[in-house]
Amino acid sequence: MRIGGGDLLLVTVFGASDYNHEVRVATDGSVTLPFIGLVKVAGFTPQEVASDLKVRLSQGGYFNNPQVNVFVKEYSTQGVSVLGEVQKPGVYPLFGSQRLFDVLSAAQGTTQIAGDKVYITHRGRPQQPDIVKLTYDPRGAVQSNVPVLPGDTVIVQRASMMYVVGNVHKPTGIAMVDPGLTVLKAIALAQGIAPNASLDKARLVRKTSDGQIAIPLQLKKMLAAQVPDLRVEPEDVLFIPNSAAMSAFKKGLEIALQTDSGVIIYHQY
Repeated sequence: MRIGGGDLLLVTVFGASDYNHEVRVATDGSVTLPFIGLVKVAGFTPQEVASDLKVRLSQGGYFNNPQVNVFVKEYSTQGVSVLGEVQKPGVYPLFGSQRLFDVLSAAQGTTQIAGDKVYITHRGRPQQPDIVKLTYDPRGAVQSNVPVLPGDTVIVQRASMMYVVGNVHKPTGIAMVDPGLTVLKAIALAQGIAPNASLDKARLVRKTSDGQIAIPLQLKKMLAAQVPDLRVEPEDVLFIPNSAAMSAFKKGLEIALQTDSGVIIYHQY
């Protein structure tokens, strides 16, 4: 844990109780100590500061090979901010080192549309967040359950989305929390195919590096297990047209692809 502005430090020298001092780190990241004056401490660990003070006190002739100890008695920020796709975002008290799952539990867990990535920003290096792949299986949970420190910010990313539009009972956006999501599973989550759907005219619209492509789907054969069920990818749009209105495919496709906010607006023609 790195020292920050506002932290309360206890600086001691073994065998020299007169030198022991409690000092509050100023907003500029410095403290003032006897003999050596102003010392920059913010951004360093207590061990690094102790080593620096040992050198300063020795070179100044104040102590001969002193044993210096620096202890953070009070962190200015005793909480951790939990944001993103959790049930109750907020700032939660955190004293000492805890684990990621403890923090997520304090926020009452993740939402149904939470993704598998968590960004942890540490107070000492805010420009270099750690990215943790979130998993709850026994093997992967050990790597996911990383330490979290006071002053950290934890952001749970939203899962990627795919969309089902057209002649289904509930056109919808689906959070891809299941890495094995397929066309048939997506249709089931859209509450099934509505009457008069043109199954063999269905398309899966996918964004690629070369632009958008429309992949024909043989839904009749897929439903009969005569052809493999196709796995969907983030930002895919599954379109199932009405057999009496094939022209809706083009219009429905335009509507789906113009929506980047995660909300699909679909009109039946």
